This record gives sequence, structure tokens and C-alpha cells, in this order.
Amino acid sequence: MMRENDKFDLPEAFARKMERLLGTEHEAFVQSYETERVQGLRFNTLHGSLTEMTAQCRERFGLTPVPWCREGFYYQAETRPGRHPFHEAGVYYIQEPSAMAVVSLLNPKPGERVLDLCAAPGGKTTHIAERLRGEGLLVSNEIHPARAKILSQNVERIGITNAVVTNEDSGKLIQYFEEFFDRIVVDAPCSGEGMFRKDEQARAQWSEDNVQLCVSRQQEILDNAARMLKKGGSLVYSTCTFSPEEDEGGIAAFLKRHPEFSIRRTDAQVELAGLSAGHPEWSEEPLLSLSDTFRIWPHKAEGEGHFMALLVKEGESDLEQETAAATKSKRAGKSGKSGGTKLWNEKEGRKVLGEFLREALGEEQAAFCEQGSLILFGEQIYRLPEGMPPLDGLRVLRPGLHLGTLKKNRFEPSHALALALRPQQAKQSVSFGAETPEIRAYLAGSTLSANEGQKGWVLVCVEDYSIGWAKAASGILKNHYPKGLRIL
Repeated sequence: MMRENDKFDLPEAFARKMERLLGTEHEAFVQSYETERVQGLRFNTLHGSLTEMTAQCRERFGLTPVPWCREGFYYQAETRPGRHPFHEAGVYYIQEPSAMAVVSLLNPKPGERVLDLCAAPGGKTTHIAERLRGEGLLVSNEIHPARAKILSQNVERIGITNAVVTNEDSGKLIQYFEEFFDRIVVDAPCSGEGMFRKDEQARAQWSEDNVQLCVSRQQEILDNAARMLKKGGSLVYSTCTFSPEEDEGGIAAFLKRHPEFSIRRTDAQVELAGLSAGHPEWSEEPLLSLSDTFRIWPHKAEGEGHFMALLVKEGESDLEQETAAATKSKRAGKSGKSGGTKLWNEKEGRKVLGEFLREALGEEQAAFCEQGSLILFGEQIYRLPEGMPPLDGLRVLRPGLHLGTLKKNRFEPSHALALALRPQQAKQSVSFGAETPEIRAYLAGSTLSANEGQKGWVLVCVEDYSIGWAKAASGILKNHYPKGLRIL
């Protein structure tokens, strides 16, 4: 039945199901497992021009475009961009190419409120943030604590200033965000059939019973997401499985419970030209039109298996309700609260922060940091994104942009602040080439030589991109690259 079964160790029940579903395409599907999987990276346009970044990296990594994502490129595996200093500077995010299609379909716009509900490790979160261009609010949630920590680290590395990372059950979030978001991504936990070529654990854990457990979990998450989406808002549901029960059948079941939702085509789908349509006949509700769903097949495209559907909630936003919420938020701010979170207004501490910001970054960047709502977690100062409702009672790993640490009468800037800056936004910076011994020494934690006249905080850069802090004194640059990130 499947000659490569023994070699690739596919679950027998899965093999039989795929042969039944694919028919004449089955042989090509089987052969795809014997081909080497492709590797992809997605450029971080918060850090610069896509054209310029592509030009810098095309020859370095042997790049060719991913057709369904304008920021995405395949790279040659032997070039290992994940070990390059550009990766540490957040110039790009290493991401499976098929997964890049999700945010292309979501098509978020600057100024919107967006939720990434099952967000770890951060590929879709970072892509959304890049499309938001620092405007609006991004809430990235992950229910598993260890994976939420990785998500938070990736938010920091990419230099995102307007994201909050939470570690909650989707049902808990409804209490804070009912009909709040313009767009939502539900990249649902699934049986992982589309990852069998790259993930041995996914193959080992697969069973028909597990597929049904995933279906139940996915429907619960979708129902919760539906309550957090504004009228007129968009939701992209995606999985990395071929299972029709989880994909077309799951969408059909959701639409049956939620007649206020429909599948909708948008201009963003032009970016997805050439991908396969979903299969209405695989659904338990064949009368529903599911031809606007999308599948990425490993035997038809350069990527692993993926499924996507764009759902739109009918109606228009309640402008009166939004206006009332905005007014309430403003009143809260005036009384020393930001959505129920106590603002940090301690006079001497604010003075110390202001002095650092003006000395190291200048007036414009100081104003950006100071004019937002600031909170103090222990000694750590964060700038909350605008429009964030109450944080009280939520498990929050990252409540916004981490500015730094207040230590007695001095302020020490955070690594997150360095990565959020462009070189020209710091009064003092030093740049090294990506292949130089100096940048390797810096990433290893070594002391470097300062330029003549340098004193105080210096933004260290790899070519055109910030990568961390150093402090200049007596002709040396004391290394402030985080110990936990150092590459020895």
C-alpha cells in the first residue's frame, strides 16, 4: 500500500486514511516524504527596508522567495542563518515556509487590535507585529508556561514595542477582551500530521483517538475566540494537519454553531495565489461552501502541510460601546491607573529614567518612552502598549516594552530596549561587520575597545542593526550582552 511506510515509519491508520482521501494524488504525496524538506526565514521589516535586507542576505543564505509571503524566503540549509549574528539582532525569524501564509491571509493593519491566541513559539506573533508597524495592540497568548517563555523571548528579539505576552487559558481571556479585537489568529493545537516529515515525535504520538481529542479542544478555543472578536472582525483558523475532522469538518461545525460567521475572500488572498483550495466533500456538512479555505500540500508546494480558513464576524462594531470604553480608559489613566494597573509616577525614579533617555537616546525617543503608561514590576520598568485593558488577575510574562532596571539612583537599559532601537536613534553607537571577530567577541561577552571620546551607554550594532548595549569608560566598552544569550 505504501512502499515507503517501513522506511519513514508512518502510522498505518494515517497511511490508509490518506490513500482513501487523496485517490490519484496519493502516490505523489507518498513520494514527497522522500524529498528533503525546505527551510525558511522571514525578514523583520521593523528593522528596515525589505529590499535592503534581502540584498544584504541573498548571497549569504542563498535566498529564493516564498510565493505566499512577501517577507518570506527559502534558504539553503548549509548556510545556517540561525547561527548568524543577524539572527541575534532580530533581522529575521526562522519559520517553516507554510506557516508564513497565515498572517498573509489575516492581513493585519497598523493601529488594529490583534490577538494571537495560541502563539508559541512566536512565528505568527512576530509576523503580525511587523505588519502592525508599532501601531495598535498585539496580545500574544500561550497556555503552556515553558512555551510562553520562549514566545516572550522571541518578542524581545524581534524588537516589538506594542505587544503583551500572556500565559492563560483562552476562556479566562474572555473576561478581559470580550468583542475587543479587530483580528484574531487561532493556530490551533492539532494532531500535527502536516509535520510528520520534520517531527518524529508528531508521528510517534499520532492516533485516531488523539485526532478526536484535538477536534474537541479546537472547537472550545474557536468558541472562545469568537467571543473576543469584534463585529466585522476577521479570524484566521489554521492547523498543521491534513485531518478533515480538524480542518474542513471543524470549520463546518463552528459555522453551524455560529451563524454570525462566514468564510470570506479578501484582497489579502491574492498573496496566496497558487495554493490548493480546501475540500468541501471532506466536511460533515457538504452543503457549506468551503472552497475559500486553503491547504498547502508537500507534494504540490515547497512547504509542510498546512490548512487555513478566513472567517468574518458579521455586523458592524458598536461605536458607542468603543467610545465609552475609551473614555473609561482615559479616566482611569488620570486617576493613576492604566486599565486597573497602577502606573509608575514616582518622582525621583522618573527623573532618573528621563535623564538616561535624554542622554543616551535624545528627546524624540525619550518622549516615546515617557509619554506612554509606565509600570514598575519590582525594579523593572515597562511601557504599556496603548489601549491595553486591565492586567490585574492575568498571568503576564511581558506587559509591554521592557525599558530597563531602576537601581537606587541609576537606570540600566534593557536588552529589549536595545533591540527595539535603530542605530540612528541612539546618540552613541558602534557598528561591526557581521563576519568580524569583534561582533563574535561581543556575542561571547568579551570587552571591546571604545572609540575615542566615547563615554556612557553605547548601542552596539551588527552592520545596520542594533544587537545590544555596552558602556564606554576609560577607552573600553564593558559588555552588557545578556549572559544567558552569549555564544561561546
